[in-house]
Amino acid sequence: MEIKQVHPLFVGEVGGIDLSRLLDAATAKDVVAAMDRYAVLVFHDQAIDDPQQIAFSQLFGPIETTRHLINPNHKLRLDKHIADISNLDDQNRIMAPDARRRMSGLANRLWHSDSSYKPISATYSILSAKVLPSWGGETEFADTRAAYDALSPQLKAQVDGLVALHSIHTSRAKVGFTDFADEERAALPPVPQSLVRVHPGSGRKALFLASHAGSILDMPLPEGMMLLHDLIEHATQRQFVYTHRWRVGDLVMWDNRCTLHRGRPYDMAEVRDLHRTTVSDMANDKRGVARASAA
Repeated sequence: MEIKQVHPLFVGEVGGIDLSRLLDAATAKDVVAAMDRYAVLVFHDQAIDDPQQIAFSQLFGPIETTRHLINPNHKLRLDKHIADISNLDDQNRIMAPDARRRMSGLANRLWHSDSSYKPISATYSILSAKVLPSWGGETEFADTRAAYDALSPQLKAQVDGLVALHSIHTSRAKVGFTDFADEERAALPPVPQSLVRVHPGSGRKALFLASHAGSILDMPLPEGMMLLHDLIEHATQRQFVYTHRWRVGDLVMWDNRCTLHRGRPYDMAEVRDLHRTTVSDMANDKRGVARASAA
């Protein structure tokens, strides 16, 4: 495995590895070490199918099932362990302009961390490109370790120890989407997340932000929302951001504990089909934060 750093702060481009073949334990350990350093890894030219991607992802922990299982009316196009990052419906047709999943998915253009709205959030997300449009559809990543390092001493002192409330309903409401089934609202209440985390692999502090975050505990709502807005604006300055321009066969793996990401616009009349697996952060169960906050 060879790695070339492609951004001054983070992001490694990996060569010499075939992810369609299950990695041995030593190589999987090397991937984890590389993730601790680079936070985002890019693997080009990977002819990988969904079962192979699931097997690769399971090397790093249990993987999530899609949240769309909660909605009894939602029909899945892919395996329940694969997040469908596409503009296709369950019949493999381009979705209608007003399709519910398309309207909800527009919020993915906001800066976020995958699954921060779940009691057990995510470590790694792993996204592979199957079909791409002729233009657009890039994914941008921001290094929230470097963003934390660049905070003033006064702001570091202010944010350390704060807890934000994250909800999928918050991020979707920011783009005007509120069409959630009762089952979804009941199953996905707001969850508390520490605003600053120490990454267990690198030992570095990182901001833990997302468009899912809507308020800060024990802070007036306008003040908390303004602080979250300012922190995301700070963390996504160009010096902290890498833009990935996809090629078919790319697989990109990122660490949600120390990065933000967002999708960019593309021609919705053309097919864009990417498949994502998401590894659960079972070692950092946020229900413990909820208990501590309530105590």
